[in-house]
Amino acid sequence: MFETVLTPIHRKGWPLIAAFAAATVLLWWLWTPLGLLGVVLTAWCVYFFRDPDRVTPTRPGLVISPADGVVQMIQPASPPPEINMGGRPLMRISIFMNVFNVHVNRIPVDAEVVTLAHRPGKFVNASLDKASEENERQSVHLRLADGRDVGLVQIAGLVARRIHCDLTAGKRVRAGERFGIIRFGSRVDVYLPDGVQPLVAVGQTTLAGETVIADLTSEEPSRLGERR
Repeated sequence: MFETVLTPIHRKGWPLIAAFAAATVLLWWLWTPLGLLGVVLTAWCVYFFRDPDRVTPTRPGLVISPADGVVQMIQPASPPPEINMGGRPLMRISIFMNVFNVHVNRIPVDAEVVTLAHRPGKFVNASLDKASEENERQSVHLRLADGRDVGLVQIAGLVARRIHCDLTAGKRVRAGERFGIIRFGSRVDVYLPDGVQPLVAVGQTTLAGETVIADLTSEEPSRLGERR
């Protein structure tokens, strides 16, 4: 319970939290009801930037969710051209984060960072399919030890205006490691290697660094899900 309440805050959140707090003091001085609204918004800002630890499954071959949220779409799609993964459609898992989800993103697989590319764009609703093509995005090309490739894309949303990525080309990363954050509502796409099927279903809720979304060693067909 103690760890749940006192969750660490991501370092990128402190400047914004300080700005919210300063605005709250001013609003309180102007009119108390506005100050109370500022307190609520500041508390929400603290909550938004929470950065809890996660327990990541470490068995080789597992692909771990890079984001908290809901699986919005699962469909074949071509990876962003700027990361040079070819034009052949790969299975893409899209995870949508609303403003109440943890927005710290995590690496899905043990791999080496091959290419990174940022592309400016629009800020349409990240839950829409066209967001993958039109919105501002940060794309990452990851290469597995066996030579296969995984695409990872942070996509800005309707409210989100900042994508932060800590990765550099040539860096070796492990599944479950933190690599960036998006604020304030957005999406992360994962492009699986050719022939790999997802182990999650549309509508399923995922936890970054914990939920297994695919298995590189499995021949199990893609799963269906139903609300119960």
